[in-house]
Amino acid sequence: MTRYSIDPDRHELIATWGTGEGDLATRVATLPAEAGTSVLLGLARALSLLSEAAWRTYTHPASAAGSQEPNSEGWRRERERGHFGEALDAIAKPNLPSGGSMVVSYSPLIESANRVGRALHHLDNPDLTKAVLAEAATELAAVESSELGDLGGRAQQAVLLSREDASPVQVAAADRLLEQNPFGTAELFSAVDPTAAAVAAAHWLAAAAEVTAEASGDDPAQVVLEADNIEALPHETPTLVLGLIEDGATPYDVVTGLVRHAMHVANGLLPDPAGLREQLENLEDALTEYTDDEEDDPEDTGLRLTPLDPRRPARDLLEDLLTGIHGCWLLHSEYDELDTDEDLRDAQDWDDEQAEEHQRRSRDHFAQLVRDTAAANRDRLV
Repeated sequence: MTRYSIDPDRHELIATWGTGEGDLATRVATLPAEAGTSVLLGLARALSLLSEAAWRTYTHPASAAGSQEPNSEGWRRERERGHFGEALDAIAKPNLPSGGSMVVSYSPLIESANRVGRALHHLDNPDLTKAVLAEAATELAAVESSELGDLGGRAQQAVLLSREDASPVQVAAADRLLEQNPFGTAELFSAVDPTAAAVAAAHWLAAAAEVTAEASGDDPAQVVLEADNIEALPHETPTLVLGLIEDGATPYDVVTGLVRHAMHVANGLLPDPAGLREQLENLEDALTEYTDDEEDDPEDTGLRLTPLDPRRPARDLLEDLLTGIHGCWLLHSEYDELDTDEDLRDAQDWDDEQAEEHQRRSRDHFAQLVRDTAAANRDRLV
């Protein structure tokens, strides 16, 4: 979301937003010098709330809700998204106090727009009102652009957000980046929606696991766990993803399910009580088996409600999946009969240059095998 602030020295309203590579800022308007700081801060706060409400329609789309029936969560989300056309009107002509009362909208988006409008009404500056209306239009257009899979300009802030759904356009963009480099690129974090990027990465991790399993003889779902014996890796989440895909789930279903679960946890909800009960039972069984009865106290043991970081679940998942691909290469390199130069293959003591060259060839060879396997199983992404 875009955050708005006041520069008290220059009397300017400033907008700032993240891009995945750093934050950008722009001057929205010059503020009236005679206006009080409290009133101006109220305007900035209302604009930030408007941005937050608008971007929530992107991160929580109606398409990701279980039902579209009247009064369902999906129905409410669809109605909220439909208020975009009314937001600018609410800023221009807000609900004002009348007769000791005031109409308050149930829609967070429309009520935020009304708060912006009331702050502007109090300041009574036509130039400021015009500038704020243009700024609000830019912000709403950025959300709409993101929904279409176009993350250019202001819409680039979507790369920092976790979304319950994944745009096919963005999944395809991430797939193309991974085809260029199956180990991942910086553009995956700066130019693609992270949920969509994670969907593509799950597909490529599955391909990497198949290639590695063929070389090592291990179960494809366990190869990242085996690679942890070579180099310490965050293997839990990649192993979970590989297991679910092996059981028949699609990368889309696996990723959106995990991200949605973590987002619910971040909102203070418990989306899977039965799963938590099973975790607690397994924990108690483990404590009983490996500790003395006097120390058998589950309260002393941490229990994760989600395998992802609830503050940034989609990006956390993407990072783990790419690390999983790296882990597959580590294990594959233990078994791969790479056809290198004979002098290099027979060398007893490699210097740094030779070692780097061997590693490069190994990664390139592995990457091509993964490309071939990913292409052969491209229907997983459909």
